[in-house]
Amino acid sequence: MIRSTLRTPWNPAQPCPLPEHPRPQMQRPEDLWLNLNGPWDYAILPRRRPAPQEYQGQILVPYPVESLLSGVQKRLHAGQRLWYRRTFELPPHPAWHGDLKRRVLLHFGAVDYQCKVWLNGIPLGGHTGGYLPFTFDISAALTGGSNELVVSAWDPTDRGMQQRGKQVLKPHGIWYTAVSGIWQTVWLEVVPPVSLDRLKLTPNLDEGSLTVEAELLGREQAHDGRLEISVEAAWQGQVAASGSGPVDQKLKLSLPDPRLWSPAAPHLYDLRVRLLQEGKPLDEVTSYFAMRKFSLLPDHSGHLRFALNNEPLFLYGPLDQGYFPDGLYTPPSEEAMLFDIEYTRRIGCNLIRKHIKVEPLRWYAACDRLGMIVWQDMPNGGRIDGPAVGFLALRSGFQRDDTRRLGRFGRAKELNREEYRAELKGMLDHLHNAACIAAWVPFNESWGQFHARELADWVKGYDPTRLVDHASGWFDQGGGDFVSRHIYFTRLKAPVHDRRAFVISETGGYSLKVPGHVWDEKRKFGYRFYNDPSALMEAYLGLLEDEVKPLIPGGLMAVIYTQTTDVEIEINGYLTYDRRVEKMEAETLRRLHEELIAYGSSYRA
Repeated sequence: MIRSTLRTPWNPAQPCPLPEHPRPQMQRPEDLWLNLNGPWDYAILPRRRPAPQEYQGQILVPYPVESLLSGVQKRLHAGQRLWYRRTFELPPHPAWHGDLKRRVLLHFGAVDYQCKVWLNGIPLGGHTGGYLPFTFDISAALTGGSNELVVSAWDPTDRGMQQRGKQVLKPHGIWYTAVSGIWQTVWLEVVPPVSLDRLKLTPNLDEGSLTVEAELLGREQAHDGRLEISVEAAWQGQVAASGSGPVDQKLKLSLPDPRLWSPAAPHLYDLRVRLLQEGKPLDEVTSYFAMRKFSLLPDHSGHLRFALNNEPLFLYGPLDQGYFPDGLYTPPSEEAMLFDIEYTRRIGCNLIRKHIKVEPLRWYAACDRLGMIVWQDMPNGGRIDGPAVGFLALRSGFQRDDTRRLGRFGRAKELNREEYRAELKGMLDHLHNAACIAAWVPFNESWGQFHARELADWVKGYDPTRLVDHASGWFDQGGGDFVSRHIYFTRLKAPVHDRRAFVISETGGYSLKVPGHVWDEKRKFGYRFYNDPSALMEAYLGLLEDEVKPLIPGGLMAVIYTQTTDVEIEINGYLTYDRRVEKMEAETLRRLHEELIAYGSSYRA
């Protein structure tokens, strides 16, 4: 493990990093939640050993233990367990005290990979999976004064077959430093005994409506009183629609002439949802939503084109890994997180492919607000089919059947496949309300791939509001909405057409080393190397003008370029890994990208 000292320009807020509310689409007032980020005690012990009597130092939560910003920067091996401890007191606000019926919830944004939690010595439970949030009701375990919270985390990284993205214990090439333990915000929230637990917001642009579904916590305590939700949508402070109905039924708001969301005009409606019992308020949350539609439409030649709000839109933007040299999976600050999205907009892109990672909800909220369309990958597990097979797949289009010999994909065990399905569903549920997400990507380049066509059909049925790239890059099984190609070593070319749309879901990888701004001065990885910015710019212009544009008349509807920033020894970003150097002039990139998007969007029915 490289103990790199490479830093971005941003520093964590002190004493509480990432102090912003972690759930933008379901917020209660500021005095009803408490951020637990900050210094915790930590210890790394053999996996089977019980909780430590003494801790080894302090770690800055929520930065993973391997990161520079954690203050630890140690690798967690598969035979070890990471322990955390901190104490806290409840805020003095009356809502947190005096009412024994109130609930206090402990939320974890994400912990990689398998964790257990105790409060005041009382086991609360555990969670498995490194990318999704989970919650405990800690009301019964609280004391009136100081409370001790203990968390343990075990993470086998690439010694296991669980979903882990690009994390490995020995980074190389396109495989990066592992991320173990807590890596998203930990926080407390006080809620009524019967409260709103989850909202599902589904716009229907063609009929001008928003469907609202609510799930409750503690419904059994409502007894026989009728429960309703009351919903109010507002545009710039003015009520645009309202309605109410039984909580166990879908509520539909009518918005016959809605303000549409797009990259050019990312309009968002405010939403207020109240839970009522016999007309009396029990709970209230604020949220937002967007009226938009993602689909495919045939052009005058019959080629399917991506359509936003029933209008063709060519998509172009970078692959985005979501890594930082100092925080790894966790951005140093909100400003650092926003920087990558804002830069992508500044260079004229309208698309980000979020690659093999689920970001904190604030990242998607920023894309909603800034008008950035997102293709969302499912983090991969299992294994890749081998470098030789991968080279064949990239160079010659070699294919494999993913319904047999599943051991080669690391998916031989049904329990492993069931864990993947459960986490895929969890991701779809968790991110359903993100207005920016236009497509789901269940598998990438064969990593842990199995039954991709069947899973694509399931995803399409479960979320018909979005498109599906079922097997991005390799081993196309004929499913989903796209013929999806990764092209690095040859000139771009169109595939044999079938009923699906054509997208180049990875290409480029043009690399330039900027000394003093790299993770490792001695190693580098990329697909084509250039010695200076002018050579890189010339090659990039050639890619767009000579290879991308000629494919658009034949049906090419989207291109994803590798990538936003360098990541560790992979030096093919628009930006250096520390975000301090732009390798190509931003205004030139903006002009090129806007011209390309306008040209690609001109192909209509």
